[in-house]
Amino acid sequence: MMHPMSEPLFPEYLLWIWFALTALSVAYVAWDLFTSTPAMKVMKWGWVLVTLYTGPVGLLVYWFSCREPSLGTHEQFVAPMWKQAVGSTIHCAAGDATGIIVAAAITGYFGLSMGVDIWLEYAAGFGFGLFIFQALFMKDMMGLSYGEAVRESFLPEWMSMNAMMAGMLPTMVILMTRDMRAMEATSPWFWASMSAATLVGVVVAYPVNYWLVKNKLKHGMGTERALGHGGTPVAEEATPGRAPQPMAMAAMAGMHHGTTPAKGEAAHQGHAMATMPGMDRSSGAQVSGLRKAVVTLLTLAMLAVGYYLAARYGDLTMRPGEPMPAMPGHSM
Repeated sequence: MMHPMSEPLFPEYLLWIWFALTALSVAYVAWDLFTSTPAMKVMKWGWVLVTLYTGPVGLLVYWFSCREPSLGTHEQFVAPMWKQAVGSTIHCAAGDATGIIVAAAITGYFGLSMGVDIWLEYAAGFGFGLFIFQALFMKDMMGLSYGEAVRESFLPEWMSMNAMMAGMLPTMVILMTRDMRAMEATSPWFWASMSAATLVGVVVAYPVNYWLVKNKLKHGMGTERALGHGGTPVAEEATPGRAPQPMAMAAMAGMHHGTTPAKGEAAHQGHAMATMPGMDRSSGAQVSGLRKAVVTLLTLAMLAVGYYLAARYGDLTMRPGEPMPAMPGHSM
């Protein structure tokens, strides 16, 4: 007899309805991004991946925070800080969640215990987020070498990853403890669990990313016409008669005429854009080492709480394919 904790939360047909809505959501987001909304390339792929993991919820967040409402308004539309923080969180989730999900599929295939699995997932999520979505995709935009991009991205990515995993870890473990089919990537319940875990992870990671963007330690929501450095500051948009920044005008003109700057020119313009008001990434150096240490410790505390919840309400010893162990307060 199956343990009561192995009963699914809802009928499987609802799962397939969710997957169908997810497919439609991904199709729309991809179509809109690659035909209409001038988000920078890394954010386009980030939105597609996160919508794949979060379904209609991801579509709703995209609609209200990134989708260009009318031609030429993307910079102003994404300028509010809460939208900038959404962009940072999506960027984080695309890299971290992808690494975690891939690692979970591999460890499930090899039958590793959940207690080992979660830390391999953590390493994979952090590695994919840092070396691919942060450093590799951002080095040209910021005019840095790959090594410099890794060094500058390390601490912000680590803070963000800790928060992301603090949400995903207990969600995955608790759902997989309830139904151990969710430990195997061949089961639809695996993908349902990962979808739920990503949603929780995004919610938990958002406040940390808000702080990182506000303190210029991470970039916010980007737009191609500003070479990926975020929307035009609200203060500039609201100033009557103020002429646009020359570099912004050049970047916009290039986009409108279907031209793109050469790699060296892009790096030069990226550096110039980084020195514009509200876009100075070097101002991150103004954040004291003590404040960075405090926030880092806070994210580690969040991760510790996530681990406690996973150990308290889930089973870290379970392995794919093994019989469901008895849980306290239940009988077989």
